[in-house]
Amino acid sequence: MSYYDVFWFQIYPYIAMAVFFIGCLVRFDHSMYTWRSGSSQILSSKGMRLGSNLFHVGILVVLSGHVVGLLTPHSLYTIFISQEHKQLLAMVVGGVFGFLCLIGMIILMWRHLFNARIRATDNWRNVLLLAMLMAQLILGLSTIEASSHHLDGSVMTMLADWAQRIATFRGGAAELIGGVSWVYKVHIVLGLTLFMVTPFTRLVHIWSIPISYLWRPYQVVRRRQPALRYGPRPE
Repeated sequence: MSYYDVFWFQIYPYIAMAVFFIGCLVRFDHSMYTWRSGSSQILSSKGMRLGSNLFHVGILVVLSGHVVGLLTPHSLYTIFISQEHKQLLAMVVGGVFGFLCLIGMIILMWRHLFNARIRATDNWRNVLLLAMLMAQLILGLSTIEASSHHLDGSVMTMLADWAQRIATFRGGAAELIGGVSWVYKVHIVLGLTLFMVTPFTRLVHIWSIPISYLWRPYQVVRRRQPALRYGPRPE
């Protein structure tokens, strides 16, 4: 295990998470009016609905799978599913929804690069963020090919042990993935970097999930009343 492994997989996760949580809190406190998704739909709706829906559905399923798959203790899920089947399930579900997310990402990237109205009001941070997300998606899909060479679930188990040690502030996390393929390592580092840059980008809107819409009452819209007509006053 090298010094780089210790830094990137034992120290860097805490740096990224500290910047993520503290940065989001500070931005919400000091720059609340910049807390928005920065949607470009008002400038052009072409491809927006398809690209945004594919991207958001795909990314939500993929992120949920990562959280459940990495942070669920082995003793809990092995009651229902083996390590081998868990890995196969992750490859299939992650592959399908990751591909959908990638299609949506390509549509959104095309809008920002080749739509004149959006490009005129865009900034380099949005383009860089989209490029980072695109690279992360491609890396994530590449791990499926790497996982096909070890279907026994051993590497998945090591990655889950690493994530659980980081989450519970235990040492020795870097030792667990020191020998895994480079594609997993780069995927982890770029994922942590995306967390770290979140407070400085429009990704902060992930905190503003409109869950209240599920129980919000219907909006009451009154029928438009005819305009009053004022005639001459009677004598």
